[in-house]
Amino acid sequence: MKVTMDARDAGYEDSFRLFVESRSAALLRTAVLLSGGDRHAAEDLLQNALVKALGRWHRIDEPEAYVRQVLYRQQIGRWRLKWRRREVSVSVPPEAGAAEDGAAAAELRVVLRAALGRLTARQRTVLVLRYFEDLPEAEVASLLGCSVGTVRSTTHRSLARLRTLAPELAALAPEMDEPVHPRPVEVGP
Repeated sequence: MKVTMDARDAGYEDSFRLFVESRSAALLRTAVLLSGGDRHAAEDLLQNALVKALGRWHRIDEPEAYVRQVLYRQQIGRWRLKWRRREVSVSVPPEAGAAEDGAAAAELRVVLRAALGRLTARQRTVLVLRYFEDLPEAEVASLLGCSVGTVRSTTHRSLARLRTLAPELAALAPEMDEPVHPRPVEVGP
């Protein structure tokens, strides 16, 4: 699909290119998480979102928010399709040994990505929005077109399934055993 710009939109072409150059890496990371670690599907997801943004570029006030919302909504559309999900093969991370500083973090990323890939698209999307994008429950509910209660219950079930699918995450990231909703902090007199 070739998108052409007329003379009045030519001024927006440079700003779009700058946006893509500066933000595409971060947007691709989000798309990879949304697609369960499938980089090819993530690249397709991001490309489609950018094509949609290009067509409306001159009317978009917050480009990154717009592109992210398109990513989320496209992913929602994918999980609503009746297609069967293909099995994604992942490699087993190496045994933990005398690790360097970055080795534990890298191992955690590998295990987490593999575990996210085994969740349903809906579960994965809710976890990515809540914890990777750090969005509040109300905003996640708004983006996904559901209630806050649905976001809460899906988050709870998704984290429980994540712990079941990858118990090694507890050893790599002990904070995962903390409750989903932290206790309120008491403020002294």
